[in-house]
Amino acid sequence: MKLLAVLAIIVLPFGAAHAESPALKKVEPQFVCMVNNAVFDKPQIPVEVSGKTYYGCCSMCKERLAKDTSARMATDPVSGKSVDKASAVIGEDAAGAVYYFESEANLKAYTPAQK
Repeated sequence: MKLLAVLAIIVLPFGAAHAESPALKKVEPQFVCMVNNAVFDKPQIPVEVSGKTYYGCCSMCKERLAKDTSARMATDPVSGKSVDKASAVIGEDAAGAVYYFESEANLKAYTPAQK
């Protein structure tokens, strides 16, 4: 019985910490190709459009961001609202999928069921 109590004291804090961990890791925009929606370990190519900065991983992405409005927009999976990728809060899940949010609160509120 004492062993069970000791295990509960040791294991429960780890389980609780794991349960509270966010579904997504916040990512700085300059590390995201906003066309391929992929996170890289180095800064991407900045693309200025109407005073806003977007990022692409190659010349094709740079060109697309400059010309294609739809490449610069995403849908916040929590609110369902359209969000400009240049001003979005960006999160990445464990599998590498990228999500764009209109606020930090929405990033924190996200659950995988909202994909």
